[in-house]
Amino acid sequence: MTRPSSSLIISTYNWPEALELCLLSIQKQHTLPDEVLIADDGSGNDTRKLIEKFQEGFPVPLIHIWHSDDGFKLAKIRNKAIAAAKGDYIIQIDGDLILHPYFIDDHLRFAKPDIFVRASRIYLNQSLSSILFSKKDIGVSVFTSGLSNKFSALRIPFLWRFFESGYKAHELYEIHGCNMAYWRQNIISVNGYNESFQGWGPEDKELVVRLLNKGYKKRFIKMGALVFHLWHPENLKNNLVNNEREFHLSISEKRTFCELGLNQYL
Repeated sequence: MTRPSSSLIISTYNWPEALELCLLSIQKQHTLPDEVLIADDGSGNDTRKLIEKFQEGFPVPLIHIWHSDDGFKLAKIRNKAIAAAKGDYIIQIDGDLILHPYFIDDHLRFAKPDIFVRASRIYLNQSLSSILFSKKDIGVSVFTSGLSNKFSALRIPFLWRFFESGYKAHELYEIHGCNMAYWRQNIISVNGYNESFQGWGPEDKELVVRLLNKGYKKRFIKMGALVFHLWHPENLKNNLVNNEREFHLSISEKRTFCELGLNQYL
């Protein structure tokens, strides 16, 4: 398949130190996306200044999608970024990741029509993360000390086909919103993220429910599209009970569309 035009969407909130390492790793990609959109859930001036600094010499358009801080509204800011994206294929990450140099290349090689993709993340411990921040270093690999799951840090493209359909197939709705990919038109057809979700989790799994119900298929890219997750304390989960209820309603009602979604911005 001819490689599609692509948009990389990065979600962030008030952590410019991590976003800086993420953007540095994007600049080192062997294959660049056609554009990068930063979905900013209300960060302050430090993040804005960092993005403006990178915009001056960034190799592709770097677009800052921002709304004012009104609590944890990740679903909403991602929808706004999806609406603004021009690429046919969207690769979605969080701003606390360092990307392997072949990250974009792997995702584009793995793309197939009407398929969305689950991918792995490799966790960095607190000590290693602190060192990387202090040195502004993005040189991480499977051989780096301080990784929690080294098997996931292996990049072996010829093995992808052995994992794409059977690996963790029992985890039907599981996905990592910090490392996934989908076709823009497919995501529009299910109305994007459900903005009834406020606060942490599981807005990404609820999106998977609707995509599967619509007839799209999920594939797992293992040993490819690698991301290294910088250490941080766990997010507060104040609204998790309500979010979980909405997730299970989407399953029981076999939803393919959400009412409060992407179409507000198209």
